[in-house]
Amino acid sequence: MTATASAAYRGQGAGGRGASGATLLPAPCTLLLALLVGCGDGRTPLVVYSPHGRDLLSLFEERFEAAHPDIDLRYLDMGSQDALDRVRTERANPQADVWFGGPSALFARAAAESLLTAYRPSWADHIAPHGWGAGDLFFAAYETPGVIYYNAAALRHPDSADDGRRAAPSDWDDVLTPAWHDQVLIRDPIASGTMRAIFGMIIQRGLRETGDTAWGFHWLRRLDANTREYALNPSLLDQKLIRQEGLVSLWDLPDVLIAQGTGAPVGFVLPTSGAPVIVDGIAIVRGSDHSEAAQRFVEWVGTVAAQLMAARAVYRLPARLDLPADSVPDWYIAVRTQMVVAEMDWEQLADRGNDWMQWWDRHVRNKGAP
Repeated sequence: MTATASAAYRGQGAGGRGASGATLLPAPCTLLLALLVGCGDGRTPLVVYSPHGRDLLSLFEERFEAAHPDIDLRYLDMGSQDALDRVRTERANPQADVWFGGPSALFARAAAESLLTAYRPSWADHIAPHGWGAGDLFFAAYETPGVIYYNAAALRHPDSADDGRRAAPSDWDDVLTPAWHDQVLIRDPIASGTMRAIFGMIIQRGLRETGDTAWGFHWLRRLDANTREYALNPSLLDQKLIRQEGLVSLWDLPDVLIAQGTGAPVGFVLPTSGAPVIVDGIAIVRGSDHSEAAQRFVEWVGTVAAQLMAARAVYRLPARLDLPADSVPDWYIAVRTQMVVAEMDWEQLADRGNDWMQWWDRHVRNKGAP
């Protein structure tokens, strides 16, 4: 890729690990220009929209291009909701070839709007059936559990011995207690598939117990009352938690493990009542001009080698269930053993999640408990 094209793509998203916090998303004409600039070397340009962050995306760019030297992989790092919004607005003139990363609820919405192209990769039989999108329109690359995220310099894991530090919350409801007033930091939910899944889990819990959304939104008001700030992107969330501007957050496991890997004083708790485990999908964008290259990327992401690479280097929980036990990292075994999967209706979340988030934004954000 030329320097011009590279600058147009990398590090300009609003979401994903390693994002700079800027929201400079290229306009379609700028995006198209960046595509054209890099085509002089004869390689096929492959544009990937993804919330997975530069740690994973730059690694995959290097390894995939080494295995496929005729393809020039270019990624745009953004939140998963932003990815859906861009694919939707670019329907008449698609700029992306692959959408890589985000909850199945968002992929299901894209599928319902005819924004994706059916393609069944050879590794599909090695993931759980719930990882298959209807009509072979998307498949799970990873599974992403939501966790309670905390500053480990100030707090200890609730299962560890008392060492003078306060215990971190052990379950979702614990975060609502007065002990955590003004100590909670939340990633802005509007652009975040992770937060939509966690909020959706709470709303669906209320629907099952009471038949109405009121219980769930009351829960979210209580959370809002304890929330000091809604961080615009994951990098800001990390920084504020590490600086102890807040002590507790709700976030996804891979990003917490990445922060730990850099030496940051952070920890996580797998909630005792269960975590929403996001089916983290991959799909080919309908109308892609480079469908053959897109298929090759989807195939590569699901290989045993690429799945193990993602687990070891950037702490993704692979969707493949046939990985050799002697090759996966220790954290993978611990999470698979201890994780309780919360009951979720992902189709309902796909259908109603956007309305729920809009209502939350208008009536709950920054208003606190009644």
